[in-house]
Amino acid sequence: MLIEIIFLIALAGYFIQSVLFIIGCSKKFSKIDEKKSPSVSIIVAARNEEENILRCLKSLDKLDYPEDKLQIILVDDRSTDKTGNIIDNFIINKPKFTKIETKKEIGCLKGKTNALANALEIASGEIILTTDADCVLAPTWVKTTVSYYQSDVAMVNGFTTQTADSNFSGMQAIDFIYLLIVAAGTINFGTPISCIGNNMSYRKKAYFEVGGYENLPFSITEDFNLLKAINKLKKYKIIYPLDKEALVTSKACKDVKSLYHQKKRWSVGGLKAPWQGYVIFVFGYITNILTLLTPFFISKVWLYLVLFKLATDFFLLLPAYKQLGILKDLKYFIAFEIYYLIYVTLLPIIIFTTGQKVNWKGRKY
Repeated sequence: MLIEIIFLIALAGYFIQSVLFIIGCSKKFSKIDEKKSPSVSIIVAARNEEENILRCLKSLDKLDYPEDKLQIILVDDRSTDKTGNIIDNFIINKPKFTKIETKKEIGCLKGKTNALANALEIASGEIILTTDADCVLAPTWVKTTVSYYQSDVAMVNGFTTQTADSNFSGMQAIDFIYLLIVAAGTINFGTPISCIGNNMSYRKKAYFEVGGYENLPFSITEDFNLLKAINKLKKYKIIYPLDKEALVTSKACKDVKSLYHQKKRWSVGGLKAPWQGYVIFVFGYITNILTLLTPFFISKVWLYLVLFKLATDFFLLLPAYKQLGILKDLKYFIAFEIYYLIYVTLLPIIIFTTGQKVNWKGRKY
């Protein structure tokens, strides 16, 4: 049957690229001597995060890194809630923390990118680390991340999971890890196609070499934009270690509406991926849409193909979950598979029918 042959070909490509992701993601990298640890500036841009910011601040305060080499810049990005007050009260008598507000417009920058650019103007660290206000950081996050900065490395990315306590949050948590395995696998093979800004670091020197955010074309995914710019310099390495000591935990979207806006924002940003990203997407899209159509093409061969697809996804995830020490979250695997099938199929249709306009944090782009 022709449709089964198409499914088999797509699934073969899907399997091969999954194996490559695992190999790339598992790559090991050498570390620098701890005595040579560089100065660090952490930047957290927060907009209307009164529900989350205190958890983040507490984890920042517990970071295991010499205070004389650590600067933490908190950017209140024109919040209209109590975010600013919570920050003010927490950082009293804590000199490693600095709070600023985004009153200044840098070039034509908008939203979070402008907030980050404001912070980078006062950042004193050799290495910049970024995370989000809804994240909790492992105490070893900074120490582990900067340990990978050999002299030829300009960017080190890390893994983020999400708090998983239900099928809804659990499926999002697995999706995060799945997407970051793809990101790590491709980056470690020298073909960056994505990253995530809530666990990202880079040399300040490299940031200014590309001209800063104000010199880059506008993107709603500023992290990916910077990744591409540094990669184009062709003079530094960009790496993505799989290291549980650098794991970040964020909060899952609390409802379908916020999840929709998050996924659309990422997808619109992903339209600027290199051609390799589109090849990966095509194999994934065909495989997932044909899996979703299983009720219309039930046969023994078809069911074997679907089971093989599920096994491929599970064994893609398993090594990373073991390495990160979060195996318990794989209990939401079936919920993730259902969610993944649906959103991968629908997102291209949504972008095609609704356009590339994005609503995020009360702003329109």
